[in-house]
Amino acid sequence: MEKAKKLKKYPKITVDAIIMVDKESIVLIKRKNQPYKDCWAIPGGFVELGETLENAVMREAKEETGLDIKPIKILNIYSDPNRDPRGHTITAAFICEKIGGTLKANSDAKDIRIIKINSIETIKLAFDHDKILVDFNEFLKEE
Repeated sequence: MEKAKKLKKYPKITVDAIIMVDKESIVLIKRKNQPYKDCWAIPGGFVELGETLENAVMREAKEETGLDIKPIKILNIYSDPNRDPRGHTITAAFICEKIGGTLKANSDAKDIRIIKINSIETIKLAFDHDKILVDFNEFLKEE
């Protein structure tokens, strides 16, 4: 009898939507569920099988914020194996613009706010979203 093949485990893929309201403000959600319950976060979530990164970020933004968005560019890819306590995830952080919809906390969002970029140091952020937003702020300075 042939030995059973050892199942390999791979990281899960996620997306984050940095939704620009203007050059100084973005949309953040307050998480309703663990991990990081009651912490602020960039809207986002897991990519579904058969879905592109762009479609996933648009879907997740709509589900969590009520907004229709257009991904403009990928800010960066974040792959630290410890960035999510649920397991190894790799995220593509997209810079996005609002193209429609109504801002409201949906799905796993407990609250939603428009936050000034220069005030993010005072907010408790989930996952590695502080690093992502520092990188975003650096991107804005280069523009």
